[in-house]
Amino acid sequence: MIVQLRRVLALAGAGLLTLVSACESQKPKYEGPYAAEVAQAVPMIEKAVGLKFKTPPKIETRSKEQVREFVTKQFTDSLAKHDIAGQEAAYKRLGMIPDTLKLQPFLTSLLEEQIVGYYDPHTKILYVVDGSPKDMAQLTITHELVHALQDQYISLDSVQKIRDDNDRLSAAQSVFEGQAVYEQISIMLGGSNIAINLPGGWDRIREMIRENQSSMPIFAAAPKVIQETLIFPYLSGAEFYRNYKERKPGSNIYNDMPVSTEQIIHPAAFFVTRDNPTRVTLGALSNASEVYENDLGEFETRLFLFQQLNDQNEAVRGATGWDGDRYAVVNTPQGQGIVWLTVWDSQVEAGEFYHLADQAVQARYSTKPAGGSNDLVKKYSAAGRTVQVSTLEIKGRPVVIYADVPAGANPNIINPAQVTLKQ
Repeated sequence: MIVQLRRVLALAGAGLLTLVSACESQKPKYEGPYAAEVAQAVPMIEKAVGLKFKTPPKIETRSKEQVREFVTKQFTDSLAKHDIAGQEAAYKRLGMIPDTLKLQPFLTSLLEEQIVGYYDPHTKILYVVDGSPKDMAQLTITHELVHALQDQYISLDSVQKIRDDNDRLSAAQSVFEGQAVYEQISIMLGGSNIAINLPGGWDRIREMIRENQSSMPIFAAAPKVIQETLIFPYLSGAEFYRNYKERKPGSNIYNDMPVSTEQIIHPAAFFVTRDNPTRVTLGALSNASEVYENDLGEFETRLFLFQQLNDQNEAVRGATGWDGDRYAVVNTPQGQGIVWLTVWDSQVEAGEFYHLADQAVQARYSTKPAGGSNDLVKKYSAAGRTVQVSTLEIKGRPVVIYADVPAGANPNIINPAQVTLKQ
């Protein structure tokens, strides 16, 4: 899906967008709207990616009303509604979005603001919005044609249907969007190395996104977790893909996909010593019934800490060493809550997260640990909530359990004996 990030990429490559092809003087092989642009882009994409289109890409135009229908459909089928409601509840209980935010309509408006065009893996068609500026349409076509090529070698539709594993889905999206961004900019730069020849690199692009927020009012108003999870697959994914091309030239990335945001963030976790996450099964819960279950991953664990501490270095430090997690949104007799179990590479890293999670709770609720707290368990009572953060070992692995429930509810929802950890 094309977002306003592409507008920033266009600015970063101003004066460098020279989509010139040896096929320019030939009759385009592709019929329909934007046939000339497709004919120019396809050979350059095939050369950059190292794969050929198995079938010619298809492209159509769509009105803004049709785009609204498409976006709305993404969020209104029964599975999508269940996931969005569950993630909304989790983010609210973790203090990552305001309690007043309605996530589904907000995301619909956000994507409508951003879309210039998109590739739909269900119909296998690339759509460009009617009336899009010519330069943006050209950039859209280059980017989305990479997605069309990806879909011919790995089913994007099946990957997008990954359920209850948000971290793995984010890692896959980082490959797809990262590759499309990298090759798009590489083509803009005449096929050169982005890291060397893109002025200011990714840091400058991030700055430009912030600077251009005024032209994206809905994005600018979005909570940090939404902004950052939207940007992450494009920029961190592109950096991961650059690493992949340099370390594994000629290899097909679709045959060896990363499975966590940890592997996207830390090259050594993928390229040196493969560090796959521990799969967590919470088992039977006590004192509550499950409403929704998923995971955050290392990247969103960073965002959880940053939301309350407003310190990037501390957030990065506190999330480093993440090795797996699982949360459950639950109903208690007193109302809704959340319980979240994180697994860590070492006792030291678990201790760092435990300490910073303690600080995050104190900052969020403007409170101090209550009676009954000790070195291994911190308890808090504030704003009609009971929060408990504890550190312990389960099957020899260091873990931290975070629970936030209504006042009067029992926060001991996870039974350690019921938890399964699978490497």
